[in-house]
Order: sequence, then structure tokens, then C-alpha cells
Amino acid sequence: MSQLIRIGMDTSKKVFQLHGVDADERVVLSRKLSRHQMIRFFANLPPTVIGIEACGASHHWARTLGALGHEVRLMAPQLVKPYVRRSKNDAADAEALCEAMSRPTMRFVPVKTVGQQAALMLVGMRERLIGRRTQLANSIRGYAAEFGVTAPAGLSRVAPFLQQIASEETLPPLARDLFAQMAEEYEVLMEQIRELDKKLATWHRSQEVSRRLSGIPGIGPLAAALLLMKAPDPHLFRSGRDFAAWIGLTPRDHSSGGKVRHGGITRAGDSRLRSTLVVGATTVLRHVRQNGQSRLATPWLLSLLSRKKPKPAAVALANRMARIAWKLMTSGETYRKPVDAVALAAAAAC
Repeated sequence: MSQLIRIGMDTSKKVFQLHGVDADERVVLSRKLSRHQMIRFFANLPPTVIGIEACGASHHWARTLGALGHEVRLMAPQLVKPYVRRSKNDAADAEALCEAMSRPTMRFVPVKTVGQQAALMLVGMRERLIGRRTQLANSIRGYAAEFGVTAPAGLSRVAPFLQQIASEETLPPLARDLFAQMAEEYEVLMEQIRELDKKLATWHRSQEVSRRLSGIPGIGPLAAALLLMKAPDPHLFRSGRDFAAWIGLTPRDHSSGGKVRHGGITRAGDSRLRSTLVVGATTVLRHVRQNGQSRLATPWLLSLLSRKKPKPAAVALANRMARIAWKLMTSGETYRKPVDAVALAAAAAC
């Protein structure tokens, strides 16, 4: 066998398809191996470059193969898909991975440590429990409406509403028993979410970068943790605009023939991270609208609110928050509040 210079590996639960080329770009390896065969194969192979699609177990295999002396490069699936020729199968996917990793402009996903994956698991479990809580609250409201009982808006009012239902004499005994069962389930969910929030807060306090990011208005511990967990190495981006574009907070480009056309935001990147930033920006805008003299009411923000509707303004502010976060992560600086020009002029006059 000629000297391999790179291998594309398509992974699955039990079968691993390999596609390797030599220095002349000739195919010298095309094999399908089981899990144990794959590990033995790479243990006996001289160090080489291996391309894997970033997926569920890809970080585990990257750490395993890296420990054997190989260089592993993870690639986002959407960046590999254009290199799949026609029919999709394991061999075609492995060939596409091998071809994609050779492109000089290809962007690679940093390999996560077991600690980083555990932190992501924490966020994922919290998100799942919140989804269950929302589903249960909606079920409670729906069932209550069938008996002519209207639930007040807001999750904070669900528990008092369940206490009210427990003493509602107009409801049949069976319905009251079922509502009591849902009340127990709701309390268990709330307790589990509170426990995960404590673990997330502990993790946030242990990370110096996460603490600095939480100083940005609109970015709390959850958003700071997501920025640190889900975003790749910020030094891979040339500017804060590129970072915001990776999150999906920049306009979609439909330009052609020299005519520039911009649409809505691209919604690329991680949806959870993007939505968390937009929710944080919405909170800042609501606070500024309710308290015009707030320290958050910078001239830029006031000008934005005078020109844009609330939702586009929130996305624009989220874009700005992402750029500031990129700057803090790359420079190691701490967020500094904008200088109030009016207050500065008044201080200078004194």
C-alpha cells in the first residue's frame, strides 16, 4: 500500500467506512471495518490525517484516534455535503470527507474535551426539562379550559393555579385527582430544573471567560455558558462580524449581477445559542423602553429603537452582543460600560 496522506472516515454505530488517498491523490484505501477492526487498523497505521463528520460520537473518536498519534479533523455536515457526488452511501460519504478536508478554505470543528461535553450535556438536559415543563403547563391550561376554568398567563402562576383547582368544587372528583397528579409532576420538574440551574451556576462561576461574558448587558450565566460551550475557538474568526454570521445573526445575501439584495437573518449556526442571545437582547430593550433613563440606554440603542421595530431591533442588538463577546473572548478584556457623552460633558464643565 502506498503511503496514505489522509483518510476520510464515515462513522456509524457498528460500521466504519474508510477512504484514503496517497500523495498523488490516488485511491489506495477503500474498506469497511467494524468497531474493533477500526481501532486495530489505526493502532497499527503510521500517523496520518483523518477526516470525520462532526456528529454525536465524533469527538470521542477524535480523542481516541488522537491518542494513537493521528491528526483528526472534524467537519460540519453542511460543509461536507457539496462534495458527495451522486448517490449517498457510506463509501460516497467517506470519499466526500476525504475530498472536503483537502480544501484550503475548509473550516474545522475543534475537538471537545470530556469536560466540555459534560457541560453541554448539562445544558441539553436543562433544555429538555424546560420543554417538558412548557408542555405540561399547556396541558394543564387546556384541560382546565374544558371545565370552564381559565388559567392566568405566565409560568409563575401555574403552581398557584393548581392549588386553586384542588379546591374547585365544580370539578368532578376524577378531574381533581388527575390535576393533583399533574401538580406533583410539575413540582418534580421544577425541582429538577432548580437543581440543574445550581449546577450550571457552579460551572459558570468556575470559568473565568464565562464570568467576563456575563458582564455584557443581556448576557446572563446561561448565554455566557452557551457561548463558551457551543462556539468554536473564537480565534478562528477574523472579526466579530464573522462570529455573528456564524451564529446566524447577519442578513442573508441574495445579490446577483452587481445588485445587492439582503433578506432576513440566515439563522445559521446553533439555534439555541442564537435564540438565547435574542431573548437577552429583547429583555434589554424592554428595560430601556420602560425606564428611558436606564444606564443601558446608550445613544446607539436609543437611535436603533427610534428607527426599527422591536423584533429587528432585538436581532440587531443580539448581533452587537455577539461581536462584543467575540472581542472579550479573543482579547481577554473585561466589558467596559459605554461612556455617557452627556454626563462626560457635564463633568468636564464642572
